[in-house]
Amino acid sequence: MSPGDEQPRVVIRDKRRIDPTTGAVRTPAGEQPAGVRPGTDLPGEHMSEHETPVAEQPQAAAGDGGDLTQQLAERTEDLQRVTAEYANYRRRVDRDRSLVVDQAAERFAAQLFPIVDDVERARDHGDLTGAFKVVADRILGLLDGLGVEAFGKAGDEFDPALHEAVMHDTSAEVQVPTATTVLRQGFRRGDRVLRTAMVAVTEPENPVPPAVDPAAAPATGDEAGAPATD
Repeated sequence: MSPGDEQPRVVIRDKRRIDPTTGAVRTPAGEQPAGVRPGTDLPGEHMSEHETPVAEQPQAAAGDGGDLTQQLAERTEDLQRVTAEYANYRRRVDRDRSLVVDQAAERFAAQLFPIVDDVERARDHGDLTGAFKVVADRILGLLDGLGVEAFGKAGDEFDPALHEAVMHDTSAEVQVPTATTVLRQGFRRGDRVLRTAMVAVTEPENPVPPAVDPAAAPATGDEAGAPATD
C-alpha cells in the first residue's frame, strides 16, 4: 500500500455521562463541577500523589477554656445545693416519721392507763389471780413494748414535775416533802412524762432552812462600817 493510500484513523469518543465500570458521573472535558467558578483550583488539584488533603479544623475561641471552667463551677454548685436540699428533706422526713410513731404510741398507751389502774387496784386487794392475772400481764407487756414505764412509789421525794399533790400533811419523820401515799401511778416514755403520779405529800414539821454560803452572805452594819486595821 502506498503512502497516498493510507486510511484515516477512526477515533471513537465515549460520551456516556456515567462510567459503566465504576458507576461514577463523568465531567465532560472543559466543564467545571457545579458550584465551582472557572479558574478556581479544586481541592487536591495541585497536590502530589503522596499528599493527603487535610480537613480544616475550626479554631476555638480564646475564651473557651474560661467559659468551660465557669460552667463546671456553676454545675458543681448546683449539684452541691441539690444534694444539701435532699439531705435536709430526708432529715425532715425521718424526724416527722419518728414524731408520728411516738405520738401514735403515746395515744395508744394513754388508752391503757385506766385498765392498768384497775389492774393495780385488783392487785392491792389480792384479786389478781388466775386468768385475770394472765390478761393483766399481757396488758402490762404492751406498755413495756411501747417503752412506757410506771413510776411513783411511797417514800419518793416530791417532785412537782412528776407528782400531783392532792393531799398534804406534816410529820417530824420526814426531812423533805415526801410522797407518802400513791393514789395513782404515773407513766413516762423516755424523758417524756405521759401522766403524773397522784400522791399525798407529807412535809416536815420544822423545815430545815437552806444553808447559806458565808461568802455570799451580806455584811452586817458593824462589819460594813468598821475601819480597816493594819
